[in-house]
Parts: sequence; structure tokens; C-alpha cells
Amino acid sequence: MQEQGHRDGNPREQPPSPEDDGRLTWTVREAAKLLGISPDSAYEAAHRGELPVRIIGRRMLVPRAALLRLLSEQ
Repeated sequence: MQEQGHRDGNPREQPPSPEDDGRLTWTVREAAKLLGISPDSAYEAAHRGELPVRIIGRRMLVPRAALLRLLSEQ
């Protein structure tokens, strides 16, 4: 299945859906798209402890349940 693109024909990356897609984590970039903020802002929020993350090896992942819980609190 081909993704929809901009009017100029360039493909556009779709943001992840907050619905249950079977994944337990999102990347910080995916979480940023969900939140409507820049990836830089998301990484800064993660380093300040405002965005829940788990570090596995060299990867920083945002647990789906923790992000949804955070959003439901606000």
C-alpha cells in the first residue's frame, strides 16, 4: 500500500497512532509527532524527566502506556 503524499508528489511520513498498534514503545521522534512538538523538544523533555523514557542500549524509547498515562493526567 502506497502512502499519500503532498500535492507536489513527495511522500509524507505519517505520525504513529496513539491507538493500540501492538507496539509497547515509540521512538522519541514518533512520540514527538504524536505530541505535536519537535524532536529536539522531545529529547530535551526526556533529558529533563518530563517525557517518560527507557534507555535500552543506545536507544531511548518512550513506553506507550507511560506516555498515554502522562497525557491523561493533564
